[in-house]
Amino acid sequence: MALHAQQFFDDVLELPFHQYAVVGDALYAAPQPTSPLRLRIDFAPTIRHGEYDGLRLRVVHPEQGVLDTAILRFADHGTFARRDGARDLVAGRDGHAVIRDWHAHSSQPPWHGADGAGLRTAIEQYAHLWIPAPAASRPAARPVAQPTATTGASLRNR
Repeated sequence: MALHAQQFFDDVLELPFHQYAVVGDALYAAPQPTSPLRLRIDFAPTIRHGEYDGLRLRVVHPEQGVLDTAILRFADHGTFARRDGARDLVAGRDGHAVIRDWHAHSSQPPWHGADGAGLRTAIEQYAHLWIPAPAASRPAARPVAQPTATTGASLRNR
């Protein structure tokens, strides 16, 4: 795959999910092992073929299908700020904050120079909102001490 999706998800995002797999250009994750909800992350295309300006996140239920979709733009999360600054690319200029899958024979992946920290934080927040961790079990409350009944005989022996 020319996008090198496995490397992008492993090396740039480094998501702390319980279980995940990259199939084609999409990541499928089970953020919580006990939840039936799954997260699908793939590249969000622009109007140009082979150009992507962010990631598309989808929460999927096995019976109800897609429950929610969100787009996280590279520009909004500073993913290519360093790369674009070095190339003097600013917002509004062609090539700003996008990856292009046009040069399959390049020695570097199209996302070379990406900083995934902002995206990772946003993805973790999104996943936590839709697929929260199970509530930690609290220890059972101790019974409140009950006063013992006193009989007339025990009071006389005092």
